[in-house]
Amino acid sequence: MTLSVSDFSELLLPLSSMVGKDRIIFATKEDHETPSSAELVADDPDDPYEEQGLILPNGDINWNCPCLGGMASGPCGEQFKSAFSCFHYSTEEIKGSDCVDQFRAMQECMQKYPDLYPQEDESDEKSSKDLEAASMEASAAKEEKGSS
Repeated sequence: MTLSVSDFSELLLPLSSMVGKDRIIFATKEDHETPSSAELVADDPDDPYEEQGLILPNGDINWNCPCLGGMASGPCGEQFKSAFSCFHYSTEEIKGSDCVDQFRAMQECMQKYPDLYPQEDESDEKSSKDLEAASMEASAAKEEKGSS
């Protein structure tokens, strides 16, 4: 019995193998010539997590927002969520002043993972202080100009 290339391909068709987390599936040329019968599902306009930004229409925090940079899912994610939620829902006159304990817990957690959450080095700290000083000077100059 002689096998042709297409016969050999048919033998390979059901073959698949796992390589780590990936599955390798062998397909024949004929498999690719047939149009796909897969149906694509249109985006749900009511999906509460689809391109909504940080705050969802109902006022909840969108923990899936890329703007959070993965902070909600890292090793200190729960502490971050606690602190951020507290700040977001704070009704204190000085917003977030009732969240000191949550932010302290988040900071303590982050200090345990310096590779993931690097602290500002001296040059960054100096730059921040320079920016703050420049901002304060500009505000003072603006107030002075407005009162004269």
